Amino acid sequence: MASLLPTHPLLLHHRGSAPTAIPTRCFRHSTSFHLALSSTNRTKASFSAAQHELASPGDFEFDAPLKIVEYPNPKLRTKNKRIATFDDNLNKLVHEMFDVMYKTDGIGLSAPQVGVNVQLMVFNPVGERGEGEEIVLINPRVSKYSMNRTLFNEGCLSFPGIHADVKRPESVKIDARDINGKRFSVSLSGLPARIFQHEFDHLQGILFFERMTDEVLDSIGGQLQALEMKYEGLTGFPSPEKIESRRRRKVPSGFGKL
Repeated sequence: MASLLPTHPLLLHHRGSAPTAIPTRCFRHSTSFHLALSSTNRTKASFSAAQHELASPGDFEFDAPLKIVEYPNPKLRTKNKRIATFDDNLNKLVHEMFDVMYKTDGIGLSAPQVGVNVQLMVFNPVGERGEGEEIVLINPRVSKYSMNRTLFNEGCLSFPGIHADVKRPESVKIDARDINGKRFSVSLSGLPARIFQHEFDHLQGILFFERMTDEVLDSIGGQLQALEMKYEGLTGFPSPEKIESRRRRKVPSGFGKL
């Protein structure tokens, strides 16, 4: 696989951790990926971001080690606040998110997936600690995306053991802040674009099964219901959502939510 451009500000390098072998991936993919800094064959996005409340210091409080929040935990649907303070608390959260991502065989993770409802995602397309590039995107927004869409067999750490095909744009152009709060724009294609779109949906409260066709959704319906029953058994409360009642809901083909 090709390497990401190491000089771009969205790339964050962590040192001092020994590489750890990871046998599986959150997404299944066997071809190379590419990160481009110019936009080609893209159209203007229809997504217009709504105003998000700013996060306070209390929104960054968490207990280490972080744990993955599984469907149908309401944290996955809670509104995620924009980040305005770039300090040690943010750096600590980023570090802990990478740590739990690697330990759970992931290649991407959003903050709501660990119960912290802020506009933050991390990913490493290689999925190996100490290899590839660790990417941090804060308050990301989509400015353009490709009209060309491809199917991809996706998985999600919040849906353990579930993999299914999702069609998404091949490339996107995004605006975001880096770990120091600096604004930048970048175009992503291939696997980085796919990971970004999956995690970006999390930041909008959208889950990957809402991007699936009815046929694909039917194929995993039993697994989703099993997670709902697991939640009820662990919490003693009714599931906050039922896949049967959500089958009729559709999300836009581009970005954002209804």
